[in-house]
Parts: sequence; C-alpha cells; structure tokens
Amino acid sequence: MSDRTAMGADTTLPTQKSYINGEYVSNQDGATFETRHPGNDQRICEIEVAGQAEVDRAVAAASAAFEAWSETPAVERGAILRRAATLLRERNQELAELETLDTGKPISETSAVDIATGADVIEYFAGVAQSIHGQHVDLPPEAFAMVRREPLGVCAGIGAWNYPIQIAMWKSGPALACGNTMVFKPAEQTPLTALKLAEIYSEAGMPPGVFNVVQGARDTGAALVAHPDVAKVTLTGSVATGKVVMAQAAADLKKVTLELGGKSPIIIFDDADIENAINAALVANFYSTGQVCSNGTRVFVQEGLYNEFVERLDERTRAIRVGNPFDPETQMGPLVSREHYEKVCAYMSRAKQSSARHVCGGDVIEAGELGKGLYVTPAVFADCSDELDFVQEEVFGPLMAVLSFKTEAEALQRANATRFGLAGAVFTKDFSRAHRVANKIQAGIVWINDYNITPPEVPFGGYKESGVGRENGLQAIEHYTQVKTVYVNLGDVPKTF
Repeated sequence: MSDRTAMGADTTLPTQKSYINGEYVSNQDGATFETRHPGNDQRICEIEVAGQAEVDRAVAAASAAFEAWSETPAVERGAILRRAATLLRERNQELAELETLDTGKPISETSAVDIATGADVIEYFAGVAQSIHGQHVDLPPEAFAMVRREPLGVCAGIGAWNYPIQIAMWKSGPALACGNTMVFKPAEQTPLTALKLAEIYSEAGMPPGVFNVVQGARDTGAALVAHPDVAKVTLTGSVATGKVVMAQAAADLKKVTLELGGKSPIIIFDDADIENAINAALVANFYSTGQVCSNGTRVFVQEGLYNEFVERLDERTRAIRVGNPFDPETQMGPLVSREHYEKVCAYMSRAKQSSARHVCGGDVIEAGELGKGLYVTPAVFADCSDELDFVQEEVFGPLMAVLSFKTEAEALQRANATRFGLAGAVFTKDFSRAHRVANKIQAGIVWINDYNITPPEVPFGGYKESGVGRENGLQAIEHYTQVKTVYVNLGDVPKTF
C-alpha cells in the first residue's frame, strides 16, 4: 500500500519544475509556489513558477518542433498517441494516487474515471488522425479546387483544477493528432499530474517540444495567451477567466476554445423512474464534491413527484460517505483548496439563511482527522425560488437546489432563464416529451434519463456564456485545424486589360 493512502499527505516530493523540450527545466528567478493536500491542508511540495523566460522557451520549443511533427505521417502520430494511452492505463493506480493527493478527489473516482477516460480520448483521436481529410470541388469546364485541412501551429492549453490530467488529455489528444504542438499550463492548485503526462508522451516516442508543461498562475497563463507565436488558446475554467482570455486572444486574433462554467438544469417529470432520477441528481451534484462544470445543480421536479423525491433524496444524501480520499470506501472527499472552501462555505451559509427549506447538509466538518482538512457535508435545499443567489450562480460545490414546477412550458422557461448553457437533462418515460424538451433546453449537451456521460465520440461544450467551441468528437478537429483553398486553373487566363 502506498504511503499516500494514509491520512497525512506525502510531503517528501521534491520541488517540481516545468517540462520543456523533453526535459525538466529550472526557472531563472527562483520563484516558487506550493501545492497542498486538501485532505489535511498540508504542503505536498514546491513548484517552480514559469516566468516570461520559461514561457518563451516553451513556445520556442513547440514552434521548432511543429514543422517536423505536422509533417509526420498521421499513422505515426496515431501510433505514438496509442502507446501513450497504453502507458497511461498501465500506470493508472500510480497516477490516480497522485491525482487524489493533489485534488482531494476520492481514489474510487480517480482510479476509475480520471485517467481511464482521458486515455480513451487520446486513443480515439489516435484513430481519427488518419481520417482527417480535405475536399475536391470540381469547377467545370477547366478548373477545380482542393480544400486542405491543415494544423494551426502552437496551441496553448490552460487547464482547470477539478480534472487536471483528464483535461490535459482532452486538450492534447486532438491537438497533437491534428499535427499541432502544445504548451500546457495546469491550474496552480493541481500542478502535478500534467508533468507525468508529459513524461509518458516522451516515453511513448513523442519528439521533444511537441508537448510542454509550464507551471504557474495567472501571470504565466497571461504570458502564454499573449505570446505572438501561439496560434490557438484552449481553456477550461470559469466564465470570468474565459472572458479575460478571449479578450487577450483578440489582440492578435488567436483562435480560442473555451469550456467554461454552468448552472445546468435537470427536469424531472411525474412519470420518471424516481430511483434513476435520484441516482442521476446525486451524481450531478455530489460527484467530485460538486466540483464539475456540467453539474445539474438546479433540479426541477414536477409537483406530483416532488414530495416523494425530496424525501428519498434526503435519505440518500445523508448516507453519502464523506472521508479520507485515499479510503476506497469514501464517496466524497474535501474541496480542492482553502480559498475555494471558504467560497463554498459562504454559499452554504447564505442558503441556510434564505427562504429555501434546508433539507440536509452544508455543514463544516470540524471533528477528528477530517477537521484538519477542507470538508463539508453534501447539502440539499428544497422549495427554492429562482432568484436566490445559490440557484443563479455557480457554487462549484456540493449544494443542490430543488425546485417545483407544474407544466412543461414553465419548466423550460425557468430552466433556460440563465446566462449559462453548458448542460441539461430530462427524465421522463414519455418518448415524445423527452425529445421535445431536450431540443428546447438551451445547452451544448443534454441527456435523456442519464447525466454527465461524455464519451470521446461526442462533442462537449456550451451555449451562451458557458463557452466557445467544442471538445471531443469529430467537431474538435475543426477547432484544431484551419482550411486552405487551392484553386487550380487548367485553361488560359482571359485577357481583361
């Protein structure tokens, strides 16, 4: 059993650095920050900050590697990515433990989902690489055009702290399959596993400079976004951060993909299977301690099912096992950082003081070993009204709002009354209503009788302020390539002047 399975974090890790051009690189100014284990709020290790010099060095390495990598046959690029996916699966447990140490997510999650689903995405785009193609357009009588699909160049990837290694794989998989190179900046709260991904890519045969990792916070990200040799920025983060990045990228018209926040609705009709609906609502609010952008945190339940639903939900929520994230029996771990913990606790406090009915949870855990960490109990509030701040704003914590509705039209109007549009769901046995409602929910992905299932084959992204562009699926290829038209004249050029 690993030393990390104890309640105390492993504090023996050496200072971590940026990974540039196939090797670890020290920074010039010696600046560092620390990463902490949220299970006990103890320091894990120091991380060297990548300043402007290191960002310049990483982008230069990616630029130098681009020509050869973009001209590498797609079958060879795919083979390297497939080898990386195999190595990731072989090291699943080691990587899962490191992810749990850094994020506080239960080992039951990280070992089953985080690395495995990311590897699936890399493998999917390894296969897609050979099918990327252009188009021939016949232009009689004496011309035709070729439409080529070409890589963009250096892509900057900026990750979020809730799924650090998975997001790094979601962004690098399609980018590298299309022939781009990448400089990736993980979130400063969770900087460790992206480095392991870089090592694995190198071991799989990826040439130096194709995938680089720079460490740091806002200044590092801003330097990366502003760099003139970066062709595209892909960010997963908050709406506020996305707006800043998009404005910065507009300075030289960089392409952007933004996967941002949400306040997604789940609409549950009277005829729904109540156990399936409750199972989905619990996953959509409390998985990863509620720290999932697509979570369905506004649960609309039709009047006929409402009271029974809330009663069963109360019982099931109270049974969730909150505890040491390295315990395989733990179902919900701590929040990711002190700053985020204080934000979520403030929302919990305001919710308890609001007009909503407090069903259960939302309490800080102060006793025993868990008291050393950043733990709260999962919270359910019923009889919520739409204007409450925790109903309107993204809490990004384990706080569920349950709202009653009468008619389909009412549910849709209220579900869509938000500046977000990432995800949504409908639960009903009525086939026609299921599709009718799904079609009218204003969101980038909608599930019918399920929630938060994101296979690599399907695109993921948002409407409204929840984002620009799409991750995964064949649609992602459009965001990591550009189109060139080559017009060919087979005849004479007519005399005009």
